[in-house]
Amino acid sequence: MNENKYIVDVLIPTYKPGSEFQKLLLGIMSQNYPIRNILVVNTEKKYWNPVFEQICPTLLVEHISMDEFNHGGTRGAMAASSDADILVFMTQDAIPADNCTIERMVSTFALNRVRAAYARQLPAPGCRLIERYTRNYNYPPSADIKDKDDLPTLGIKTFFCSNVCAAYDRRTYEKLGGFPAHTIFGEDMIYASKLVQQGYAIAYAAESMVIHSHNYNCRQQFRRNFDIGVTHAQFPEVFGKYPSEGEGIQMVKKTAAYVCTKRKPWLLVPLFFQSASKYIGYFLGKHYQILPNYLVQICTMNKNYWK
Repeated sequence: MNENKYIVDVLIPTYKPGSEFQKLLLGIMSQNYPIRNILVVNTEKKYWNPVFEQICPTLLVEHISMDEFNHGGTRGAMAASSDADILVFMTQDAIPADNCTIERMVSTFALNRVRAAYARQLPAPGCRLIERYTRNYNYPPSADIKDKDDLPTLGIKTFFCSNVCAAYDRRTYEKLGGFPAHTIFGEDMIYASKLVQQGYAIAYAAESMVIHSHNYNCRQQFRRNFDIGVTHAQFPEVFGKYPSEGEGIQMVKKTAAYVCTKRKPWLLVPLFFQSASKYIGYFLGKHYQILPNYLVQICTMNKNYWK
């Protein structure tokens, strides 16, 4: 790839951004690869700290209300506001691990048919053992290029792509219609499925790394997976043919084996309750249409989606 071949914008939706977002901005500003602009759509101006704009002169901020935010629609509007060659989407808590995060991800676009790429996510300091293992399970150290030929073996994981830190070829993104305009979750995988079905490839850029993890409790796991189940129910053309339940069971088994090899069998207890919370949340989310609205509001992580 010719040096600095592509014009790159970084796009970040924010809500109550804090110290991690400041670290993210400083990390983006220190990247080897030049970033033209950092575009931010912030939900609720009252939670915005103007010091962020003082730290980063290339920061362009738009404020919206909570009712206006949507996982797919907001990111789609952000993409429409940029004419960069490569659109790099990040979340406000994804901190570049070094100054090569963008460069290594963008370099994959020189590979044949690659039109999207996503970074490896490393556990943050203080990340619990189970989450640390699952992070490494989903984001291994070896890079990969995924395309249509991988569907028989990888199944739903062929479409895996995470907007925690992902890059997209803008022209292809526009040609294929981009993210769905209204979705509660999973806009990245839904778009990735379009890429794969149209014969393009997705790069897992393992050498491009961000620090990002969560120590979710059982309630948070339940709600997050409820919203994942809703997404899978709403987009059966993507998720119906390649169900994810088998992959989830395999991960639980491997995690259980891992905590035993670490001689910490007592961690099987929280693993059981977390896995049960995930599955029950996912199951209810897949059948959200038969649930009363008040119960949906209790189960969901994104309450404004249902208004």
